[in-house]
Amino acid sequence: MSAELMKSAPGLLPEAQGDAPVVVGGMLARIREGGEAAVADYARRLDGWSGDIVVPEDRIAEACARVPGDLKAHIGYAHDNIRRFAQAQRDSISDFRIELRPGLVAGQRAIPIGTAGCYVPGGRYAHIASALMTITTARAAGVPHVIACSPPKPGAGIPDAILYAMHLAGADRILALGGVQAVAAMAFGHFGGPPADILVGPGNAFVAEAKRQLFGPVGIDMVAGPTDSMILADATADPLTVAWDLVGQAEHGPTSPVWLATTDRVLAAEVLRLIPLCINDLPEPNGSSARAAWDRLGEIILCDTREDMAHTADTYAPEHLHVQAADLPWWRDRLRAYGSLFLGATTTVAFGDKASGPNHVLPTSGAARYTGGLSVHKFLKTVTWQEVAPEALPDLAAATACISRFEGMEGHARTADIRLANLAQLAMLAPHHQG
Repeated sequence: MSAELMKSAPGLLPEAQGDAPVVVGGMLARIREGGEAAVADYARRLDGWSGDIVVPEDRIAEACARVPGDLKAHIGYAHDNIRRFAQAQRDSISDFRIELRPGLVAGQRAIPIGTAGCYVPGGRYAHIASALMTITTARAAGVPHVIACSPPKPGAGIPDAILYAMHLAGADRILALGGVQAVAAMAFGHFGGPPADILVGPGNAFVAEAKRQLFGPVGIDMVAGPTDSMILADATADPLTVAWDLVGQAEHGPTSPVWLATTDRVLAAEVLRLIPLCINDLPEPNGSSARAAWDRLGEIILCDTREDMAHTADTYAPEHLHVQAADLPWWRDRLRAYGSLFLGATTTVAFGDKASGPNHVLPTSGAARYTGGLSVHKFLKTVTWQEVAPEALPDLAAATACISRFEGMEGHARTADIRLANLAQLAMLAPHHQG
């Protein structure tokens, strides 16, 4: 493979060693000890919030009433797409029963977890779509209880549109909490809800670290890093469209890399020229965020062939992979490592981020080499069962005892032996009973 970097990524500026693990560990220990009082104290000090932690039904109703009708309609459109896609995923998973040998029957069941804890980020952007992606998917999987948290604004609480989306998606209980204290409250079952069996949803470095430290007794969707995106483009692509698609994803912030791999030098040069112009056209602070991401982490990679482009994509394993090139079926069948794939110039990563249907909670930092994103599968336990009839015992017990003894596990072997002995005893008694 041959590749030339027409723009390289210098990388992030040197920073002090991150203190998130120590800070998060201390907060979780205090919440374990102090319970709801410790959570409320963190809410006051870190979120500036001293109101109700559990959002009352009347507050939800008032917030829903204040959301403009056109925004409600668009949120409803996105929710319907996300719900229908998640339901199709659920319908693709089936229980089964198979008779492996005469009398040896086994099967599979997909059982929803009991309680899901969904984190909806706040901060600089209002993450309406994240509420839909997490809560809706849990509901489609059949989770009977869904708790959701989102950071409150000082003196105002959770923004109306986010509350509306959480309510529409089906949250049973909504907590006005952000950060580590929100994740801990859901994991430990504070404020009247059952402890969460799984914690899902994007968040900052402290939220990700809290999920990482809680993992084990509690499941998590993934430990996510900053969002990243790659575009694969050939000479058929429009440079301005490519430039805006890169800038649109760089808008996430200064730690979010964006990459272009192309076989066309002219396209690469034009995109390189256009990107600063697009960034300058953004309002602040969006422009500064996109500029920092592009300057420090953006790359343009010139490849010889489309196979080289595909190999580059598989190596980077981007969270979002957008193909703007001819012969889309070839790319769809060839590409192997991505969180979500966007095919053609008429789609864009922003569609997937907000409204098209497939989930936007996706693996980052190269994790797409070994995992996919959030789906109904994360909320289901795929469990197995087995049942053995007498006619299957001789061969099954003999194989189990032999393998167990070879491994040095005599106790295992004897559990097989006793069933053979019991079967033989029953066989000898059968003629006597019949007589």
